[in-house]
Amino acid sequence: MLNTAILIVSGILCVALILNLWRLLRGPDLSDRILALDTMYINSIALILLYGMHMGTNLYFESALLIAMLGFVSTVALCKYLLRGDIIE
Repeated sequence: MLNTAILIVSGILCVALILNLWRLLRGPDLSDRILALDTMYINSIALILLYGMHMGTNLYFESALLIAMLGFVSTVALCKYLLRGDIIE
């Protein structure tokens, strides 16, 4: 039962990633593209966590945490660049 739920949710997340990619490529504004990239980070983290649950190992949880930290830092850097035009003060 859990494997079936994991497969269904993985399929839904793959569709969400495809829609995020479409928004990333066709976004009207730069802020829409940054938001789509941030949402792609979150969806990829969810996929990695689901894969870790499916395989029954803790290694994927650590990699998801690493991707979450990198995603946060890159989103903050992109937003800061969008607002000020410079990342380093």
